[in-house]
Amino acid sequence: DHQTILRAWAVKDFAPNCPLYVQILKPENKFHIKFADHVVCEEEFKYAMLALNCICPATSTLITLLVHTSRGQESQQSPEQWQKMYGRCSGNEVYHINLEESTFFAEYEGKSFTYASFHAHKKFGVCLIGVRKEDNKNILLNPGPRYIMSSTDICFYINITKEENSAFKKHEKHRKKHESKLSYHGASRLPVHSIIASTVAIDLQDTGCRTSRGPTLALPSEGGKEGRRPSIAPVLEVADSSSLQTCDLLSDQSEDETTPSDDEVSAGLEYAKGYPPYSPYIGSSPTFCHLLHEKVPFCCLRLDKGCQHNYYEDAKAYGFKNKLIIVAAETAGNGLYNFIVPLRAYYRPKKELNPIVLLLDNPPDMHFLDAICWFPMVYYMVGSIDNLDDLLRCGVTFAANMVVVDKESTMSAEEDYMADAKTIVNVQTLFRLFSSLSIITELTHPANMRFMQFRAKDCYSLALSKLEKKEREKGSNLAFMFRLPFAAGRVFSISMLDTLLYQSFVKDYMISITRLLLGLDTTPGSGFLCSMKITEEDLWIRTYARLYQKLCSSTGDIPIGVYRTESQKLTTSESQISINVEEWEDTKDTKEQISYRSNHRNSTSSDQSDHPLLRRKSMQWARRLSRRVPRHSSKTAEKINQQRMNLYRRSERQELAELVKNRMKHLGLSPAGYDEMNDHQNTLSYILINPSPDTRLELNDIVYLIRPDPLAYVPNTAPSRKDSFCNTVGQDTREETQL
Repeated sequence: DHQTILRAWAVKDFAPNCPLYVQILKPENKFHIKFADHVVCEEEFKYAMLALNCICPATSTLITLLVHTSRGQESQQSPEQWQKMYGRCSGNEVYHINLEESTFFAEYEGKSFTYASFHAHKKFGVCLIGVRKEDNKNILLNPGPRYIMSSTDICFYINITKEENSAFKKHEKHRKKHESKLSYHGASRLPVHSIIASTVAIDLQDTGCRTSRGPTLALPSEGGKEGRRPSIAPVLEVADSSSLQTCDLLSDQSEDETTPSDDEVSAGLEYAKGYPPYSPYIGSSPTFCHLLHEKVPFCCLRLDKGCQHNYYEDAKAYGFKNKLIIVAAETAGNGLYNFIVPLRAYYRPKKELNPIVLLLDNPPDMHFLDAICWFPMVYYMVGSIDNLDDLLRCGVTFAANMVVVDKESTMSAEEDYMADAKTIVNVQTLFRLFSSLSIITELTHPANMRFMQFRAKDCYSLALSKLEKKEREKGSNLAFMFRLPFAAGRVFSISMLDTLLYQSFVKDYMISITRLLLGLDTTPGSGFLCSMKITEEDLWIRTYARLYQKLCSSTGDIPIGVYRTESQKLTTSESQISINVEEWEDTKDTKEQISYRSNHRNSTSSDQSDHPLLRRKSMQWARRLSRRVPRHSSKTAEKINQQRMNLYRRSERQELAELVKNRMKHLGLSPAGYDEMNDHQNTLSYILINPSPDTRLELNDIVYLIRPDPLAYVPNTAPSRKDSFCNTVGQDTREETQL
């Protein structure tokens, strides 16, 4: 960074008018180059993406695909349907156009933003995600149904190609020659294939406030009539205050937030909302967050050591209601602050906040503890992921996600691509010990992602490796996209974001949009990224287009993609194969076993005859024991025989489970929940960015949403940074401008 800063100063000194595009590593160095036109700070983006991966799966993959240039031609000749859909949708990027010059959006002048977004998707398959006023440099992501489109607005949308290169432009010019410009007359003017609901409810339904789990997709009351598909309320041209679901997150959206339970009161868990009073570095964007009324003493931030305020020494003792998010890092750098802030933003429901545990190789500095002590349920522990006891103490058996951050000390290895060796092996050990744990890993080299959750005899991964080679030969910028860990959002490399700086040369808004999506910046009136899961009760919605209409007509949310998980019959991994001597001997002594069975068929008891494998093996082991060890009494020999049989019958998975349970008992922890962590199922996960309107929704699909800013509906409720209560509580708060 010091060399980069000096180079930037040299350019500014020599050519003051030359546009500067700068990429640096550490956020604390940003203020040295604030004069640059475009700045990408790697640690800021990295930690924000890793954090959102925990609550919106595969956010890192979503952003990576959006900032890469592709025509969506990858794997279109593949026989597998998921590769075709995934490859085609990967071609979606963010584009912009003036409303008055647009074929997609011109007719929506004077209409609400959600109306324009829904109907543009309905007619053209484009996803309108944001706007910018002509006289304002701030971009607004999904400003909501109260925002009225203006002819001078700049529209930002997701599509396979930009409008100027599409066939719609030529078609529109030809149409205008033959017919005068008409106002919108409803569904009758739309092509038949784009009409979503054949019957549309006249009166708005289902406008009750949504619970903390996301937008409601409740079945309309008249949807149960036989022979009729459930209807969905129309999206209004101009928002009506009586029809909007304005879930006021400031006044808290769930009953328990307005009337806290006795447990919360006794535990002091009532949170306030405000701006954090202290930032670990200069230049961080102020974010409205869930905060504590009083900062936590530093001794209470240590998870594994009791103090005079509490006596808890492990994660289980705290009795957390939600599962943990564990971050394994070498040091608590200033960038780690950006992992915590998106997970404590004010628009995250209080009931859904996950405790955050920082597993650090080195103790954190005091100034970092000053920054995190205001956030609820944030703890740290000194330890390493290659130590099983440290993992168990920090609560890995209660974790929803484990984030493994690349270590700076290993980034520069003597041999290329060996920088990730320790991280990969440690993560593989984690995967073997806790197979159902969601592990998100940062690597230095993207090429090393093929070793994540490695299986030596996995034919499917081998086939994907050949597919990657073919795509690279074709010149694809996203040849690695079909690797299962990347498609599922389980692995990320900061070098994948190098294209963000290149794209900003043509699209000067890409860095701003990415920061808004990740929660690094907050603009009043701009929405935020979140997700909702499709449950069995939601399947009545059927298609992505109907979901789009339902969300726009009720909560004003804009869907931008789907994260899909399918059961996959992969080759059984080594960790799941029961390796024992019995099976090995079967292949080695087949002829001997057949003759033995024929000679001794009538010499065994009726009980053994029910279990021929047990009979055969017990006789084999008895015969070997008699050759190798001195003769003992029959009872002793039988006991030794049984012990050895039990030992060799154990699978590798059983041995690992026994190891972990023994360590948990030694540490005084209950091994009750470990069996659930060890229940692994082979699945295939991938992202569909802006899928076609007729895409069928499936059970457990996770839909990415851009939700309107709740503060936009509640004027004068967000205090300014100077008026925030955090700057008036306590005498030891510091100014952000202090180093």
